[in-house]
Amino acid sequence: MSWSFFGSSDPDRMGEGDGGFESLFMGESRWYSAEFLYTDNQRLPDTAFEVQGGVILQRKPISALSDEESAKLVHYSGCAITPGFVNSHNHSFQSLLKGICDDADFFTWRDDGLYKYARLMTADDLYAGAMFAFAEMLKCGITTVCDFFYINDQANDNAKAIIAAARDLGIRLTMARTLYDWDGAPDRFIESVDVAVANTQALMDDYANDPLVHVVPAPHSLHGASEALIKAGCELSAAYHRPFHMHIAEGQYERQMMLDKHGLTPIQYLDKLGVLTDRLVGIHCVWLDDTDIDRMAGAGTKLSYNPSSNMALGDGVTKIRQMLDAGITISLGTDGGSSNNRASIIEEMRMCNLLQKVVLCDATQSTAEEAFLMGTRHGGTNLGLPLGSLSAQHAADFVVFNLDDLSLQPDPQLHFGKHVVYAVQPEAIDAVYVAGQRIVERGHIVTVPDTVVVDLVKTTMNGMRERL
Repeated sequence: MSWSFFGSSDPDRMGEGDGGFESLFMGESRWYSAEFLYTDNQRLPDTAFEVQGGVILQRKPISALSDEESAKLVHYSGCAITPGFVNSHNHSFQSLLKGICDDADFFTWRDDGLYKYARLMTADDLYAGAMFAFAEMLKCGITTVCDFFYINDQANDNAKAIIAAARDLGIRLTMARTLYDWDGAPDRFIESVDVAVANTQALMDDYANDPLVHVVPAPHSLHGASEALIKAGCELSAAYHRPFHMHIAEGQYERQMMLDKHGLTPIQYLDKLGVLTDRLVGIHCVWLDDTDIDRMAGAGTKLSYNPSSNMALGDGVTKIRQMLDAGITISLGTDGGSSNNRASIIEEMRMCNLLQKVVLCDATQSTAEEAFLMGTRHGGTNLGLPLGSLSAQHAADFVVFNLDDLSLQPDPQLHFGKHVVYAVQPEAIDAVYVAGQRIVERGHIVTVPDTVVVDLVKTTMNGMRERL
């Protein structure tokens, strides 16, 4: 078994080879409509949108389409169309670790699960894990995923295995290439500052013109990256005008570590380094105080919130209501399969809201409308990409929901947004499009059959167990 790159790793030859995404670069436009569109918390009946080159060009009333435009119309009767969901934080290889360390404390989870298996994984294994994770995401309506990837002992070859999986399935990928130099981690994770910067630059340059792959730097965390490496990640993001991602204050131990070592909270320390900017996307940010939140908001720093993972690891509950009120842009992530056994942003929208309601003992403190934006438009904002809205000049990534599905009852015409956040099941998804290409149809991925992915996972796990 060897992983295959969709077409070619040469950005100048994108779309060559086995087919698939040629229509991103050629072909006529097409129009799409349904009973209504639901975007940016607005219900838009009698509305069609035009797609060409993987981008939404315009919206127009269906009744105003010309005969020529009507001939190009794909209408989903009895359905609603939403933007594709954006998963702003994930570790795809961890999908292979589901069930291995469930219900364990953090250090058992890390040492006997994550570290133990990460040491074994080949590029083929990483490809299989990504195929597994991305396939599950697509079937749940996720059209873009940010993969925070740190097994970088083979320069960029392992990262390219992840990219290959994304290309083969058809999901849009932000590759958050991790910068990691803590000597307590497995050797496979560790690079010197110079090597990490050079490899990250090379990967960013390789995919600079790829419409479906976006590479950003990601200093791992305050315990996983040195001061020099954190600053280097920030400098790379500024030079390339892209966000950079970093785990911040996920566990209480990190906050205490920074207070003991520097007399500063994690946010204060990052501010002192000069890296608390509007390009920084903080992951988790559970253990922040009021001053931290104000400082984060003042800098324009963003948050990728991972409620299910935080619950699974017993991390705590991020102060989402307070952050929203402070003006912080919040997106949602699933995190890796070893700390969240489901890969669904629909699930994260629901969990985000329910957690705030119970912690604050106030059911009014989180709304479906806020969560829907976190799962769509704000995901695009935090990734620095025009995603998550059925608006002109945004990516043509969208999900078609069957309004007759049981999970959207009752009265989907009236309560659609709330049903999507609190009630809908994946079976309600009729189709998923990425860059104007249909990737999921009636619950089945059309690019790579489910059976192929399942067989790949079985073969991969058998091989890893033999190497334990």
